[in-house]
Amino acid sequence: MERASGGFSEEQFREACAELQQPAPAGADWQQLVETLGISIYGLLDQTGLYEYKVFGVLDNCLPAVLADVYMDLDYRKQWDQYVKDLYEKECNGETVVYWQVKYPFPMSNRDYVYVRQRRDLDVDGRKILVVLAQSTSVPQIPERSGVVRVNQYKQSLAIESDGKKGSRVFMYYFDNPGGQIPSWLINWVAKNGVPNFLKDMAKACQNYPRRS
Repeated sequence: MERASGGFSEEQFREACAELQQPAPAGADWQQLVETLGISIYGLLDQTGLYEYKVFGVLDNCLPAVLADVYMDLDYRKQWDQYVKDLYEKECNGETVVYWQVKYPFPMSNRDYVYVRQRRDLDVDGRKILVVLAQSTSVPQIPERSGVVRVNQYKQSLAIESDGKKGSRVFMYYFDNPGGQIPSWLINWVAKNGVPNFLKDMAKACQNYPRRS
């Protein structure tokens, strides 16, 4: 299987593209959890009681290239994402790694992530699809911090194309296991509400993006 840089395969990028063709996830085990403002969120319960998420929808007045740029721009994200405590890129072993610390409400500890990601702009049968893949990794250059829980299971994929107007059709897959002593029902409740809020915040950030095209 052909490997792209960052440890992602060509097939993984193509799989994310293929999801954009679907109005909903294939397979009977996926259940719709939320539908709001043109965004549908589906969940698949795993053996640990946590959900994997697939998100389908349209973000109006948000061009695909701008949306992808906003998603990739870590410095800009610090301005619009209120939950970012720390966020930066670091070269580790010839690979660009992202460190991301997320604010959690008291008395819970903050969580942090170390992950690799890659963006590719693809042409699929004449359709321009922008894909970003991310997954957790471990590097000795970014050790765990005292008082912060390291999230070792994190995976996300995002596929974006034009809706034919001034907006974007979006597919997103998301899973993480925040660890610690948080009940699974609370994790799932936060994710179920947090994912649409994140998308709405990101769409708003597109309107204010200084390098908007």
